[in-house]
Amino acid sequence: MEKENVLISACLLSNKCRYDGKIINNELKDLLKFFNLIPFCPEVSGGLPIPRDPSEIIGEKVVSLKNKDVTKNFNSGAFLAESICKEKNIHLAILKEESPSCGVYKIYDGTFSNKLIDGKGITTSRLIKAGIKVINEIEAKELLVQKENEKDNN
Repeated sequence: MEKENVLISACLLSNKCRYDGKIINNELKDLLKFFNLIPFCPEVSGGLPIPRDPSEIIGEKVVSLKNKDVTKNFNSGAFLAESICKEKNIHLAILKEESPSCGVYKIYDGTFSNKLIDGKGITTSRLIKAGIKVINEIEAKELLVQKENEKDNN
């Protein structure tokens, strides 16, 4: 049986693409047993470097800590994410919580004071509008447990 294609924030697979260049411990690699994971970083794909200044959503814009408007980069990355999902028949995306691109439930409040608020990142919003289910890394760990239990019961 062919595995389902799933878009995943590249940083969640330990790719060095975070704004600060740090690597996140790869706790989701076991999803490869069940899915064909397509790693993608909307910020890098949208033309931003590694490392880069942190950015937050302020109103209708995305602005870096140094007050540079990076909205175009974020929108470009979101467009590319949607394009990949359409091209590869992807119906599920696993995205990094709290990111201005990928936040599923929480994003920073736009004051650069480390305060989280309810909200969605630019890419997450675009994918949801396109009918793609988006979950965060915590929900992805729950999905992995579910898939492993299903496998054990068959």
